[in-house]
Amino acid sequence: MQSDLPKVVHEVAGRAMVAWVVDACRAAGAAPIVLVIGHGADAVRALFRNDRDIVFVTQEPQLGTGHAVDQARGVFEKNPSLMGDADVLVLAGDGPLIRAETLWTMLEVHRRSGASATLATSVIPDATGYGRIVRDASGRFQRIAEHKDATPAERGIREINPSYYCFRAAALFEMLRLVDNQNASGEYYITDVLGHMLNSGLRVEVIDAVPPEDVLSINTPQQLAEVEAILQARTVAKNPSAPALARRATGGVAR
Repeated sequence: MQSDLPKVVHEVAGRAMVAWVVDACRAAGAAPIVLVIGHGADAVRALFRNDRDIVFVTQEPQLGTGHAVDQARGVFEKNPSLMGDADVLVLAGDGPLIRAETLWTMLEVHRRSGASATLATSVIPDATGYGRIVRDASGRFQRIAEHKDATPAERGIREINPSYYCFRAAALFEMLRLVDNQNASGEYYITDVLGHMLNSGLRVEVIDAVPPEDVLSINTPQQLAEVEAILQARTVAKNPSAPALARRATGGVAR
């Protein structure tokens, strides 16, 4: 990102990336909102210093997505009402294109089906870099093949995992104990929880609910500008009389 700031703090359409994600969680009724922080933790804390519905937990060292989620275990174990049959959304902090409507769709399927886990997927033209959704002959979900670990055939799959998950909290933290780091990255993947759930006889649902235009990685200033244009267009569509946001500088080094 050509900056010393943590990626999720970079502004897009006038707000930090992670703030858009927090807004979507609030609109979906999530409380409390747990932010797992590591690099640049102080900058993230400063963004939400007045927000009482946010709890911070620190991931140190950073050993993968599954390890990150497991850092929130203590928050849930201290509150029996959260650790029971409560549903928990697990989302990426650098996905500002997330929509509350997509979360509601996922939650509705999750609750109606009685699933222990539900993930929203997307079908995109170029799936390079994303985890692929592997299904069986009947179309049921089998597993997620991370790009680094995928076979050539699996890399041909265009249905991908954009990291929108909903779990039953108790099942999530039970299955996290089974996750190991025997993979190409040597990390603990949250995606491995789904396989352990299936092996334990638990229900996992998958719904193609994320619009392809919402699946954009932000790893460069140019990608940041592209996402900003999309968010600006959404703002104008919702309120045509709203003034366009000023174009923000996307280069340079923030101190």
